[in-house]
Amino acid sequence: MRIVILSSSVYSETACAMTLRLAAMEHIPAGALALSTLNRGTLLRKLGQMGARKAAHYARTKLLPQRNKDLPKVQNPYLQPLLKHEGGVFRSMREVASVYGFQVATCNDQNSQDAVAQLRKWSPDLIIFTGGNILRKDLLDVPRLGVLNLHLGLLPEIRGMSSPEWSLLKHVPVGITIHYIDAGIDAGPILQRYEFPDTSACASLPDLRNRLIAFGIEKVGEVVTALENGTITATPQSTRNEDSQFFVMHEWLKERAAELLSKTHTPTAAGTMNG
Repeated sequence: MRIVILSSSVYSETACAMTLRLAAMEHIPAGALALSTLNRGTLLRKLGQMGARKAAHYARTKLLPQRNKDLPKVQNPYLQPLLKHEGGVFRSMREVASVYGFQVATCNDQNSQDAVAQLRKWSPDLIIFTGGNILRKDLLDVPRLGVLNLHLGLLPEIRGMSSPEWSLLKHVPVGITIHYIDAGIDAGPILQRYEFPDTSACASLPDLRNRLIAFGIEKVGEVVTALENGTITATPQSTRNEDSQFFVMHEWLKERAAELLSKTHTPTAAGTMNG
């Protein structure tokens, strides 16, 4: 199966970890298409997600030379087992590509004519989305099977943004959904849903999100293998929740979600996931 990775940046830990997980399962990508590092949308998204101080720290860790390879650091510690490499860590998709022998291309818009033309050159059966633009029809029509997405919530109950937080507030089990992207928002056919088994081990909302990403990457590998073997099919989502979409959460609601998470937290249950 020919797979292509879509990434928000060549420095995306999630994209690197996803690629390494797939490569370990003998699904080496045919290529990866990432948004340019200095892309305005990427910079604004990082600022919005992290704030100015954390975004600046993130940029330093990615763009400056790694001086101490004995103490590699990553933003998501649950991805570190996947990212380890020669006493350090993989820090970019280009580093991963140099080891596994695939091409990395960059663009300012994943929906642009040039980006779509590059994807067509790779002739993918499956595109795996790990971040970037809202995808349009021309791109969605490129892969034979579709564009696969990892959503940090159970669909169709939890659609949109801040999914782990809204799951807690709405008393929906925390989990992830692997589905195809279509023209709607988190509305495409579902391949698999998984409830997250370790919510009580999570010390904070960022910890929960990091663990969900690592958990989801592990499960994406299983789903890709099932697709290649023809043992899984997608199921259309119910239309009963088609108007139920959550958006970025206000800080006081996020604090309430954190309080709900803390009530389930069992410190002795905490542990490190293997990704």
